[in-house]
Amino acid sequence: MLETSARLLRLLSLLQTPKDWSGTELAERLGVTSRTIRRDVDRLRELGYVVHATAGTPGYRLGAGAGLPPLLLEDDEAVAVAIGLGTAAVSGVAGIQETSVRALAKLEQVLPPRLRHRVGDLRSVTVPLAGPATAVDPAVLTGIAAAVRHRESLRFDYRSHDGTEDRRTAEPYRLVNSGRRWYLVAWDTGRDDWRTFRVDRLRLHTPNGPRFTPREPPSADLVRYVSERISVDPYRYRGRFTVHAPADVVAARMPPTMAVVEPADDGTCILSAGSHSLDELAMWTAQLGVPFEVHEPPELIQHIRALGTRLVDAARDQTPA
Repeated sequence: MLETSARLLRLLSLLQTPKDWSGTELAERLGVTSRTIRRDVDRLRELGYVVHATAGTPGYRLGAGAGLPPLLLEDDEAVAVAIGLGTAAVSGVAGIQETSVRALAKLEQVLPPRLRHRVGDLRSVTVPLAGPATAVDPAVLTGIAAAVRHRESLRFDYRSHDGTEDRRTAEPYRLVNSGRRWYLVAWDTGRDDWRTFRVDRLRLHTPNGPRFTPREPPSADLVRYVSERISVDPYRYRGRFTVHAPADVVAARMPPTMAVVEPADDGTCILSAGSHSLDELAMWTAQLGVPFEVHEPPELIQHIRALGTRLVDAARDQTPA
């Protein structure tokens, strides 16, 4: 009985790989006959697994069932799922936190001690840096994803950063997650241009609009495109700097939600960032702690000169003679 159970687990592991297995291949991998494979497939079906038999050359593949049968995970896969559930438990997706905690509790109950220790060690030394994000309804995320997949237009009310709300119709292209917020990249049919929408600010209307033919995306680098739209374009002042430090070093200090960082060469990079305050732009860049030059806007160059003079004057020795 133990040998049969072990063979069933091994068979299930093979069927979970994304390919069709012939009965002969499975028999050779497990060291049994094709007749035994057929019996084992029937046992898996009795346990709730949907195993499809492919047409033509006899073969098998695992399919989706009406319910969720037990999963067979390798060690690294189990740890990855546990870490992912732990991250989802503190995410900005409304309603998913409690569900993630319940799922994580069930998974940890069946984790072998060696894996439970790995997950526990990581959790014990990890502190989330980001504060709470505006929650997003998971139904909105899945609704957008379905519209992208089926190429259906979306109709929604959108609240801009100044609080005004209007009706939009858009052809959705991709969802982008910054870690704290979700963004929708879509072709706004009313404005005849690409736009980036914060998902927590939109309210979907049903049913979806008509199907559409996908357009060329606004950029081959969608991460950079969204970063520019949220960290540079909305602001009154748009700064561009040459920073004398490698791009990966600067990007670690300036995430995509704050700035766009592009490598210039091995030791320098171009940083673009926006703000409604010249002081804020100057201080953000100065706090990197490395040399930099300002290219634009012109008023920032003059502002930094004046700010530098005030700082030098303030640092002079004021001790009475």
